[in-house]
Amino acid sequence: MNTSEDTLYSIGDVAHRTGLSVSAIRYYSDEGLVRPTDATDGGHRLYDLDAIARLEFVRTLRDLETGLDQVRRVLSGTTSLSDILAEHLDVIETRTTDLQAKRAVLRALVRQESTVERANLLRKLVTMSDMERQRLVDDFLDEVTADLPSEAIRRIGEDRPVLAADPAPEQLDAWVSLAELLRDDRFRDATRSYLHATYAAFPGSEISTPRVQEFIQSPGADLTRRLMAAHQAGFSADDAQVVGLAAQLVEQLAQVFGVAADADLRQRLAARYRDADSLTLEAFEDAEYNATEGRYLELVSVINDRPHPDAALLASARRETGDADGPAFGQLGPWLAAAILASQ
Repeated sequence: MNTSEDTLYSIGDVAHRTGLSVSAIRYYSDEGLVRPTDATDGGHRLYDLDAIARLEFVRTLRDLETGLDQVRRVLSGTTSLSDILAEHLDVIETRTTDLQAKRAVLRALVRQESTVERANLLRKLVTMSDMERQRLVDDFLDEVTADLPSEAIRRIGEDRPVLAADPAPEQLDAWVSLAELLRDDRFRDATRSYLHATYAAFPGSEISTPRVQEFIQSPGADLTRRLMAAHQAGFSADDAQVVGLAAQLVEQLAQVFGVAADADLRQRLAARYRDADSLTLEAFEDAEYNATEGRYLELVSVINDRPHPDAALLASARRETGDADGPAFGQLGPWLAAAILASQ
């Protein structure tokens, strides 16, 4: 024996220190990964602290499912640890992506009736290329928005699903659900019907016209912001400055719609603003909306990892009092209605 036994450890002691089994330590020795430092006169293997450290290192790599050939290359110095770990990370990430895809398919199958045909379809949907996903979305939007006003088409087309290269499980689940809906003729027909009833008929058709949208995006937006600021600042509806802004709003809306800025228009505008919260909630809680456009937007927001495009509007309608997040329609609407009526 070449080394003093009091600096060496038996294979049983090494197993206790490293958490490896005795058979695993023997196996790594026989494979030439970590040979024993010495042996007793009876042939029992002994290991020093350096060998134990190497065995612990081997265990760490093996716990990460690193292959023996890769471990051997690191221990022999033929490749760096960082290179091996990078190789292994690629394998793990590929495996993770595949497992996430399988998970999304299984969850979708559990949610609804499961058949062999549907399982095959879901597998195809979850492994689509970016180009295939884009084509599916384009086909859906082209069909359901055909013949809608251009502004309505633009608004709906802004919210497109873009699946990340490394999606979270919930994003992948949402994509599978959306992809199934986009291929479903019943969903397409229902969405097209809802969109046309909402945007192609009055008042949606009027709101979607370029002149109204131009007003909303420019002077209308500025007036609305100023009125909301006055409301949040605590100005009363009959304050001269507020009444003046309300009068400007009525005049500009009259020009946009090509009507007279008279008492009838003020009454109609006041009624709309007074009921803004209930009308908004009614629209967003409508079963047809939630089964079509609302469902599409909900899934897209999850896939894109961003808030629902109508979330702020809905929150305002539900908010009972104004706060740092914005005004409450329930307070702002009646206040603005009173200002409009006072502007006569």
